[in-house]
Amino acid sequence: MHTQHKTTVHNEKKFRLADFFDEHWDEYIKKPKEYILPEQYKAVSAMRACRTEALGVEHYVCKECGEVSFMYHSCKNRFCPTCSWKDTIQWAKKIKNDMLDIPHRHVVFTLPHKLNELIKDNRGSLLKILFQVSADSLKDWMWHKYKLTPGIISVLHTFGEKKDFHTHIHMIVSWGGITDDHAIKEIKGEYINYEFIQKKFRCKFEDKLIELFDAEALHHTFKNRISFMQFVKQVNNKHWRIQFEPAIRLPEEVIRYIGRYSKRACMSEYKITNIENGYISFSYKDYKDLDYHGKPIVKELTLHYSEFFPRLLQHVPLPYFRLVRYYGAYAARTKAILKKRYPKNTIEEDSHAEEPEEDIYELPHNPKICKNCNTEKTYMYTAFKTKDGKRIIMSRYKPKKMNELFKENVA
Repeated sequence: MHTQHKTTVHNEKKFRLADFFDEHWDEYIKKPKEYILPEQYKAVSAMRACRTEALGVEHYVCKECGEVSFMYHSCKNRFCPTCSWKDTIQWAKKIKNDMLDIPHRHVVFTLPHKLNELIKDNRGSLLKILFQVSADSLKDWMWHKYKLTPGIISVLHTFGEKKDFHTHIHMIVSWGGITDDHAIKEIKGEYINYEFIQKKFRCKFEDKLIELFDAEALHHTFKNRISFMQFVKQVNNKHWRIQFEPAIRLPEEVIRYIGRYSKRACMSEYKITNIENGYISFSYKDYKDLDYHGKPIVKELTLHYSEFFPRLLQHVPLPYFRLVRYYGAYAARTKAILKKRYPKNTIEEDSHAEEPEEDIYELPHNPKICKNCNTEKTYMYTAFKTKDGKRIIMSRYKPKKMNELFKENVA
């Protein structure tokens, strides 16, 4: 059961997805609508434990005034909306330095929905093929037309606005690339041969699909090869959609696109509009219903947890499956060559850059810095809470030294 009605976008995060799982997950798993995979159990457990004492809370103290602060550990799971968003921001800032100093375009390759069930049964192999053939199709056209190899950053999404199954690749593609002798050249104009790229995309994917079938490496329900080829013929008539956005020159705007479509989790907590009585509501853009200016109208979808959980969990990434991949000029080998040849135009990674701490950038104040004295605090201990409610404390210091530190601060 679900209802839909128009709503507005909320910029303030009012609800936590983990709270909704905390309230209904244990009840749902007694009679799940769909089989729950191990990685799905793991993702939910990680999200529920994120920023709680189950993962640990670090305590810091100022030696000058005795102010005590604490910092929760994060789960770092790709399914967690908070952790994935922080990871996306850090990654986008880093990748900015790796990009060619030419305009880039946002490109989307979408598979026909008729392939959905086959993809669900063969996620690892078919999604890997999707990555490869979408990049190859674009590289083929750009080499055929301009004799250039573009830089491609590909990001896999399996979800649509309503969190249903919708497999597509988001790309950030350099509008230009490198020549045979590794010279950098920009493309002038907006010309795109959609028909050439679409046909390449479809043929390459179907060829790989047939190869898997013939090698008996494809999980399927087809009676024989004839029925399989009839299915392929039906897929031929479907839309193999490719969408190009206008070229973007400013690196900041390119990074904004990367941040929006890269490593983020499928559910943004900022879009959750209500949680009540076993139902969750979230906003989404309806691209089939446009307003006067041609923009998709924002609506609201309400689902019971028994329908929402399986819909969301189908997007938990496969273990060790890379959701972001690099091709052409951004492939590791080519990028290394460009660094040597264009040290000023390409990225020199900062070997002295420190990894950001757990939640420092999400808090109004760095918990390791005293607000009163503006000095760095001293680490005291990390507290954990087990399932039975027992509190465990681990510390770098011996108990005697901890007691002295406490007395020193109290005094």
